[in-house]
Amino acid sequence: MLGFLKNIFKPKEISLSNGKEVKPPKSKAPYVIIGLVILVLISMKITDFSFETLIKRGDKFFGMLGDMIPPDTGYIAPIWTQLLDTIKMSILGSIFGCIIAIPFAILSSSNINTNKFTLNVVRFFSSIIRTIPTLIIAIIATFIFDVGTFAGTVAITIFTFGIVAKMLYEKIETVDMGPFEAMEAVGATKLQAFIGAVLPQILPTYLSTCLYSFEINVRYAAILGYVGAGGIGIILNEKIGWREYPRVGMILIMLFITVISIEYLSKFIRERLS
Repeated sequence: MLGFLKNIFKPKEISLSNGKEVKPPKSKAPYVIIGLVILVLISMKITDFSFETLIKRGDKFFGMLGDMIPPDTGYIAPIWTQLLDTIKMSILGSIFGCIIAIPFAILSSSNINTNKFTLNVVRFFSSIIRTIPTLIIAIIATFIFDVGTFAGTVAITIFTFGIVAKMLYEKIETVDMGPFEAMEAVGATKLQAFIGAVLPQILPTYLSTCLYSFEINVRYAAILGYVGAGGIGIILNEKIGWREYPRVGMILIMLFITVISIEYLSKFIRERLS
């Protein structure tokens, strides 16, 4: 098999203008393909993945979708309250997370913060935050702050902070530092130089990232109800448990309309900012 792949990816000789032929280095593609195939096979073995099971039981998914049609339109009123809670959690969590991310992003930027110890500590802390799944954060928050939308808002805030801080400090490290250094040279503090020289360069990217995080948070907030963190996930979990699929269908339709509307609004705002 290796020989077969080598023949497929055999590099062609290049003829130069002086008549000489140059043979490019051998391609590493065959080894990469073999490695990927081995990894896929090992993963399928470890996870007990089976195409046979997928084919035999996959129709149950479509059967469940069929049970949701037609959706129970009379159930719209109870959905609104939980849906508004989901949106409010997403808005507050996104705003708080985006604000908190700013000072951490500044301290994580090597071209602004020249103190290696502080830089590494702040980056390490941000990395830890990003590695914790949102549902785990929500579970911890419900233990600390009790079940409800407050715990969900805290979880979304922490999740948003992790994303925005990472994206923002990477953007800060790519800006033109000439104006920043010039302002420092005439006596401005680092904060004043940052606001005057760096902030205008990163502001469009920062606002775009915040809007994108808000879009993601609406989806995440819908799941947080499964662990008691409030929002539409509470009634979604309840109706799935009771096999009330027409009402589940209505919940999903309302959630879909909300997410699509927010995405279009966010896209419109981002286009205005760019």
